[in-house]
Amino acid sequence: MRKINVSSLSILAFAAAVNVIGGSIALFFRLPVYLDTVGTMLAAALLGPVYGMVPGLISGLVSGFTSDIYALYYIPVQLITGAMAGLLFKKFDMKGFCIILAAACISLPGTVVSAAITAAVFGGITSSGSTVLVQLLHGAGLNMTASVCAVQALTDYADRAVVLLLVIMILAALPSSMKFMIRKGNTGHGALQ
Repeated sequence: MRKINVSSLSILAFAAAVNVIGGSIALFFRLPVYLDTVGTMLAAALLGPVYGMVPGLISGLVSGFTSDIYALYYIPVQLITGAMAGLLFKKFDMKGFCIILAAACISLPGTVVSAAITAAVFGGITSSGSTVLVQLLHGAGLNMTASVCAVQALTDYADRAVVLLLVIMILAALPSSMKFMIRKGNTGHGALQ
């Protein structure tokens, strides 16, 4: 593990703030996606899997203590998402069909954990917009656990695909020199000139 520097700390703080803002927007509009992992995936893409987990932890704590108590319970999902995204960005070039597979690989482990949390701890009722879908399926005759798993798989995949596309667009917009400096931990003056 490399030494943490000011630029890495700044990216992690920015990424945590992006997570809080994205999650708040999704919560406010009751969207069936979460948008609370944009910063997590961005940090994972730029800094790797270990640092990719940090914004999720920070934003989960901040959101949990300020606006959405449910966020505290889903911190493990943030950690898994950061680790998986970091591993995939490290190994693969995210283009074309690879995005579809990467979104599935990133969402699947977190889906298992989040579905278990949603079903076991909350009985299928949380603050997210996907709760409506769970209740519709449950009302149609599907048991609660199956309803939660089905909705969680669908919404987690949709969320990770949208977030992954956003992160890829952000990475494409960053100058190569900036990405190089961030990834190599170069803090020398004038590195971005």
